[in-house]
Amino acid sequence: MNLLYGTEPAHIAKPTVVCLHASGGSGAQWKTLARQVQPDLNVLTPDLYGHGNAPGWQGAPADIVAADTARISRLAAEIGGAIHLVGHSYGGAIALRVALHHPERVASVAVYEPVAMRVLFDYHRRHRAAAEVAEVAGDIRRALNGHDLARAGERFVDYWAGPGHWAQLGAERRAAFASRMPVIHSHFVALRNDDVRLRDYARLDAPVLYLAGRATRLSARRMTELMTYALPNVELEMLDGMAHLGPITHADDVAGRIALSLRKHVGLWRMNERKVA
Repeated sequence: MNLLYGTEPAHIAKPTVVCLHASGGSGAQWKTLARQVQPDLNVLTPDLYGHGNAPGWQGAPADIVAADTARISRLAAEIGGAIHLVGHSYGGAIALRVALHHPERVASVAVYEPVAMRVLFDYHRRHRAAAEVAEVAGDIRRALNGHDLARAGERFVDYWAGPGHWAQLGAERRAAFASRMPVIHSHFVALRNDDVRLRDYARLDAPVLYLAGRATRLSARRMTELMTYALPNVELEMLDGMAHLGPITHADDVAGRIALSLRKHVGLWRMNERKVA
């Protein structure tokens, strides 16, 4: 795994934060957060399958969410003790799944617009929020079937970042996104057919900071409404002037808000440790 900012061995008695990136990115997207919380916290930023230095994805599209969840769960087990999870978009969906499946390993979760797409289709598959996600996924699939990676990348980027954003990216960035579109399409397939349903999130006991942008897509707004209704221990904060890419376009502001949450929960964790001792 690529652990860009986690330089200390796991036996060091320092709280560990595992930060998970969005589709198309890499662990490097969390460098601003890492700067804000180090050296107090040990920050790990693993790349997910098909991104950065992680292995490519060779399995069935529908299996990638479970595989990424298992990969991060193994990392959590190797660290030992309770960890804090941070995630954006696809990384947020993985963070919530890890916390749900391994509550004994997760002290807190902070997510920015996790794309738990299954909840949209379970709630109302013909609602515009679900329909626009299905349309984007269909356009990407058709572009990939036609071997047009660039068109698939443009459809994905312009949906989440806004019309014309693809054209503003440099050639190297466009090429990187285009090369990752097959695995990103797998994200759509797996998330839409996820076996974790809305009712399952009611079992997630860890405290969750749920961040969302007020200027985001309808699909993300509806997922926020559904997820924050289901999560039993959630703090929702809507951030002005931000859309789905808030952790990238407003990195300092989002990192600062997550850093506050981490310090609060790390303080509670340390108090509990002293009580146990």
